[in-house]
Amino acid sequence: MEKADPAQKLYTRMRLWEFPDQYVIEPTDGASGSSLSVSRVDGSLNLIDEIPHCSSLRVPKIRTIFGVVGMLKLLAGSYLLVITEHECVGSYLGHPIFKLSSMKILPCDHSLKNTPVEQKKMETEFSELLNVAERTPGLYFSYDVNITLSAQRLHDLGDESKLLPLWRQAFRTFKQPLQKILLTLLSLHEGVLVELALGCGEEGLILMDTLQILWKIRGSIPLLWDQIVDLTYKPKFEIVRPEEAARVVERHFLDIRKKYGNVLAADLVNKHGGEGRLSEKYANAMQHIVSDDVRYLHFDFHRICGHIHFERLSILYDQIEDFLVKNRYLLLNEKGEKVEGQTGVVRTNCIDCLDRTNVTQSMIGRKMLEFQLRRLGVFDAEEAISTHPNFDESFKNLWANHGDEISIQYSGTPALKGDFVRCGQRTMQGILNDGWNSLMRYYLNNFCDGTKQDAIDLLQGHYIVSVSRDMTPPSQKGGIEAIASFPLALLLIVTGFFFAMMSFRRVRYNIWNLLFSIIWASMSLAIAAVVKANGRIFCNRPRLHKPPR
Repeated sequence: MEKADPAQKLYTRMRLWEFPDQYVIEPTDGASGSSLSVSRVDGSLNLIDEIPHCSSLRVPKIRTIFGVVGMLKLLAGSYLLVITEHECVGSYLGHPIFKLSSMKILPCDHSLKNTPVEQKKMETEFSELLNVAERTPGLYFSYDVNITLSAQRLHDLGDESKLLPLWRQAFRTFKQPLQKILLTLLSLHEGVLVELALGCGEEGLILMDTLQILWKIRGSIPLLWDQIVDLTYKPKFEIVRPEEAARVVERHFLDIRKKYGNVLAADLVNKHGGEGRLSEKYANAMQHIVSDDVRYLHFDFHRICGHIHFERLSILYDQIEDFLVKNRYLLLNEKGEKVEGQTGVVRTNCIDCLDRTNVTQSMIGRKMLEFQLRRLGVFDAEEAISTHPNFDESFKNLWANHGDEISIQYSGTPALKGDFVRCGQRTMQGILNDGWNSLMRYYLNNFCDGTKQDAIDLLQGHYIVSVSRDMTPPSQKGGIEAIASFPLALLLIVTGFFFAMMSFRRVRYNIWNLLFSIIWASMSLAIAAVVKANGRIFCNRPRLHKPPR
């Protein structure tokens, strides 16, 4: 078993030397140790004891970095990913947590010189995707503490595990570790954008693990389903391999029970329309696994709370309070000894697990925090967070920021309904912001997220680049897709209607203008019909990693 010296911390500051034939990463935070050499010819790694000598004619470029994310191999070369800027955004168990503000992707591409033209073209496209990944926000890390584990899991680690390097302690999902985002762990195995692919993985893995002082998890409806963008405001839901629904749900909850214990599944989706069909399939599958330690509860958020009466979430709390009280939370005494532990978790879902889910989880978090503070004697029996204005405001902002952070990661905009979480009530400004954010989500989902998803898949290793794969460039299209361009189609439609209106206004001067007006309008309607019938091919869709059908 690989051991780590408890006294040895991770390097927090390094100097990156860019030589013509290699990158050298030298620790500069006072720790003595070897430097890491990365070949710019083939991407190989070696430890060296001294920085190479350089001539006065070719002075290497030197920059300060704060960590090495890793190496990524494409077709013809490897790429070194380093952290160039970071900021401290808080602490976890007394240790600072940093946000990755800027990442640099450095190519080891000398071998490109001897590769075929087609391979160079593909390498260029993959490199452009990495540039998109380089600008992706929302990555957090710590040099001192394993932020992929909850406080209870960290406390329960055995002595052997505590001696492992941080990267070996990480809570793992198959072969992929998790990442901490504020209060949320995002599974790299399920790193997907809203509206591109939802549901759980075939192995029943959850998407996010949200912590306050207790655990609460949010995850999409645990079936094999998707919602592919097609220019409509709400694309249709499609259940993939419905005959496997029971197996997938069973494996999903088996995975949750192993990690958390008892489970209460709170389903917040509508009972009608496409959401209703998904919810019905989910509820039917849950009938086979509901037991003393697994509960399922449907709460039609929109029907009960509408768009403004979120205080009616108290109805939901009344139904789950007994579960929350029974399954408790982690409590340590002043010596760090466990007095009691949390034995269950609330699993919350809506469709995208952003807006309704965040409002609901903030309500549960508020109730449980009040319960915990009363247990510690900080609050008396009648005291609540709302009776302390400064504390109340801090709590609201914490959860509102939490919701915005997750939403920006998955949809590109802050969370909807965030004014209720932040202010305790719906506001006109909040409703207007929701309208704008909804329009931005529509634009990003349809015309930007495909490329972003490809960048995430490439960065996280979901798409393994190999010369044995089909050598067709990812961007190459065939048939109508090769000429499909929404901006061009929109321009033609608007132009057609413009000339139709101009011709119609001149009918009183010449009756032939009526015919011209009809021709122009017909052309616009025909193009609009083609676009509507083939909406998916006019959208920006992922082209690398496709979910199994």
